[in-house]
Amino acid sequence: MRNIFLVIRREYLVRVKKKSFLIMTLLGPLLFVAFYGIVIWVAIGSVDTKTVQVLDESGLFKNEFKDNETLKFAYLDSSIDSAKAKFKGSEANALVYIPKNVIKEPKSVRIYAAKNVSMDLKSEIEKVIEKEIEDIKLEEAGITHKILEDSRVNVSSETISLSDEGEKTSSSGAATVIGGICAFLIYMSVFIYGTQVMRGITEEKTSRIVEVIISSVKPFQLMLGKIIGVALVGLTQFVLWILLTTALTSATSAVLSNKMSKESPEMAQEMEKVQKGMPGPSGMPGGNVENPVAEVLGAINSLNIPLILGCFLFYYLGGYLLYSALFGAVGAAVDNDADTQQFMLPITLPIIFSFVFAQFVLRDPDGTLAFWTSIIPFTSPIIMMVRIPFGVPAWEIALSMVLLVLGFMGTTWLAARIYRVGILMYGKKVSYKELAKWIFYK
Repeated sequence: MRNIFLVIRREYLVRVKKKSFLIMTLLGPLLFVAFYGIVIWVAIGSVDTKTVQVLDESGLFKNEFKDNETLKFAYLDSSIDSAKAKFKGSEANALVYIPKNVIKEPKSVRIYAAKNVSMDLKSEIEKVIEKEIEDIKLEEAGITHKILEDSRVNVSSETISLSDEGEKTSSSGAATVIGGICAFLIYMSVFIYGTQVMRGITEEKTSRIVEVIISSVKPFQLMLGKIIGVALVGLTQFVLWILLTTALTSATSAVLSNKMSKESPEMAQEMEKVQKGMPGPSGMPGGNVENPVAEVLGAINSLNIPLILGCFLFYYLGGYLLYSALFGAVGAAVDNDADTQQFMLPITLPIIFSFVFAQFVLRDPDGTLAFWTSIIPFTSPIIMMVRIPFGVPAWEIALSMVLLVLGFMGTTWLAARIYRVGILMYGKKVSYKELAKWIFYK
């Protein structure tokens, strides 16, 4: 046991002290926050006011086009030829021509521009014209727009879980978000840190350092120490990423909020409403309805967060340990990184399938596919984390955990049999048949 701890300590300290680890640990959150800040900064600073000229021959759309922060409308009273001639020398961005027969021929509307018309501007103009034509046709049919608006009903249901503890508010939206994030983190960590184990073993084997280490440490102890050491490095990096990202995101949000409040007080007020879960402005997406993002964030409190965090830690470690043992066996069996490709496919396929199956499990977290893929050790780390936010019976979680532990023990034994032979094998192209022989060597 002492030798294993020595290997763990060495692997952990060597990797943590590397400049690449320190740089990526600091650079990861900075890049994320920088991307987040640049997108919002550009969205705030790139809002240019455009001028649109409107030539309405029908006379039905007078004052229907309302000015806002991004669009200013100017109504013309001339012929279309004269309007087009003047438009070329003006600073207007677009010219909207609405003919007299627009009610009968709505497709006769024309939008002129010096270069091209953006989809947002085209959609905004079409929306105003469509609404006005709709109102006119409804009035001709004896139906006012108020009657039509009163007839529209938005149904918003509340989901409630019935359990032995009683009724409890739940949210499929929050469960989907949390489950998807947890599954993605495990998916990425297994690939990243499992590959680190494989490459570390291959490098030591190639440089012949392992021959010196094996003289004082058993192959199994060396492999297990490497696996656990890299796992601790991964956990350290995850914790630092979370702390740094939270701090930097909070600081960036404060700076952007101050900039927004100075340059666009109205936008700042609407953003504040969104953050508080208040209805958005009338006439805009989300207007007069509850904000879905705020609803999801508020519903997170209804989830069993301690259970989710505990299971995430277990399945993160369990999935990593299971696959890293196999990655370690591959690293010991080959002489260089190029030779690892032939053995990577059988290991990576279950991980990829797990992530693909997770998309279907999110739609039906209690289905047959969800049950079996959350029980099988090779897919359970990702699939079970997708299901847990939705609520999973305790016996299913316990069975999945037991099988995952047994799966880790089995893959570790299998990997150790390959590792003890392959770690000192040089200059030989290994095949699957050769690996099978190594497993049964005495």
